[in-house]
Amino acid sequence: MRRSFRTILIDAIMKNAKDNPQVVVLNADSARALCLTKFGESYPDRMFSLGISEADMLATAAGMSTTGLIPIVVGFSMFVTEKPFEQIRQAIAYPNLNVKIIATHAGLCVGKDGATHQALEDIAVMRVLPNFKVFVAADVSQTESAIDSMILHEGPAYLRLGRDLAEDIYSEPKSIVPGGSDTLTEGMDVTIVACGLMVEQALKAADELKNMGVSASVINAYSVKPLDENTIISSARITGAVVSAEDHSVIGGLGSAIAETLVKNYPVPMEFIGVNDHFGESGDQDELYKKYGLTHKNIVEASLKAINRKV
Repeated sequence: MRRSFRTILIDAIMKNAKDNPQVVVLNADSARALCLTKFGESYPDRMFSLGISEADMLATAAGMSTTGLIPIVVGFSMFVTEKPFEQIRQAIAYPNLNVKIIATHAGLCVGKDGATHQALEDIAVMRVLPNFKVFVAADVSQTESAIDSMILHEGPAYLRLGRDLAEDIYSEPKSIVPGGSDTLTEGMDVTIVACGLMVEQALKAADELKNMGVSASVINAYSVKPLDENTIISSARITGAVVSAEDHSVIGGLGSAIAETLVKNYPVPMEFIGVNDHFGESGDQDELYKKYGLTHKNIVEASLKAINRKV
């Protein structure tokens, strides 16, 4: 079943806010678009709308955290990671403050909002910052678990979500931890490591490969930083070939993190599924995924290519 990330986002935040009076929410004139008004109605003294002023919002969140509050900044990915990068680096990452950033509308799945709203660089931008943990949720259940984990973690953290609908990967909430991952299928021929909405495509690819007589492991790398290096290396030792899949630039994202790990520990043939050094454009998600090579069929082709490159 496909469900919207936004159906669980505010409920998960409110559950944590009920248990922890230090939780506050900040937004940049996006409360209605992100269904945050419910929080403001229940906790009017803990909801802060900063207007279209993201840099001020992140700096304000940093200041709040020094008083013991746990600020959760919620907004479109492009505008809460890349636009206020200086404030995130200088005021949050450098002093290692307890600020949480939850970003929706990441990747090409933004669709018709077009290239200006499609954050294809946010994983790269956030994972390069010392002290930050970087999570990517694959479905609604994992969104809830990720928010719980972020609140428990002491320090800065970033959670990346899609714009709207995601196929259920998990039947029930499952705890997530920094540096963790989930192995969803186990195979002998190729390892597919995916995050976010591309986990669904990876599972479809594994099914199609199975019909071709190829067995694939599928790993949901929900924690891009720290990366679950042990699981990925162990799987690469078994299969001897790896494919990364992400709705993000192939430069600096999940694929780069995996390649950095493998080249130091167990180099194997690797192929990358993602956006190849292009900006996006306006269109339906399915149309854009097809045009930019982010479908399960592209993962199948990449898997066969990686397998054929084995020595």
